[in-house]
Amino acid sequence: MPEQRRRLVASFFRPSRGHLVASVILMLCGLAVTLQVRTLSTEQDFSTLRRSELIAMLDDLNARSRRLETEIASLEGTRQQLQTGADRQQVAQAEADKRRSELAILAGTAPATGPGIRVVIDDPQAKVGESLMLGALGELRDAGAEVIEINDSVRVVASTWVGSEGTTLVIDGVRLTRPITLEAIGDPHALSEALRFRGGLVSEISDERVGGQVSIVTESEITIGSVRPVVEPRFARPA
Repeated sequence: MPEQRRRLVASFFRPSRGHLVASVILMLCGLAVTLQVRTLSTEQDFSTLRRSELIAMLDDLNARSRRLETEIASLEGTRQQLQTGADRQQVAQAEADKRRSELAILAGTAPATGPGIRVVIDDPQAKVGESLMLGALGELRDAGAEVIEINDSVRVVASTWVGSEGTTLVIDGVRLTRPITLEAIGDPHALSEALRFRGGLVSEISDERVGGQVSIVTESEITIGSVRPVVEPRFARPA
């Protein structure tokens, strides 16, 4: 009996491989949960933001809300016409043409005109790299930019990629010359505030690590003429 007890005690203090694996999994799960909680608490903590930044954030949210409300009203009006209107076929054709034009602009296969901003990035030390450029494009997209063009030659679309050759930025295979000019169509106030927000493009470029400057000009009308070639689908066919 004492011998069996000693074996049980020894097995208890000598964990098997399964016990070790289970312990590692539990430890990793605990770390993942802890990191997730810390991330959420950081993302939702606005106590460190300045009053002007909170106002800019609120303005951006209000602008997005207004855009969505306008879109909802337009869609509801179209639905009403399609359900009760006498000229349903004409309404459906007009809506299809409108949707086709919108998709052509989003795909970059058609020119676009509208209000927006022009951003000039002066980078004398050529320190604006891929991450900064991707961040700038992301900030503009998040602020509601519908069309973006770089250096009057590169139309930014969903498949756009950013790379580099030494200190030269390359976007969709085009080598960018400095200063870099970004033109974006959308709500001018929302777009400019998104770039000026603390931690955004302006503060990143003006930081001593980059040593550059950013100029943002609001325009009542911007014309973006560069287009992407229409790619013939390999497998899809019109229904």
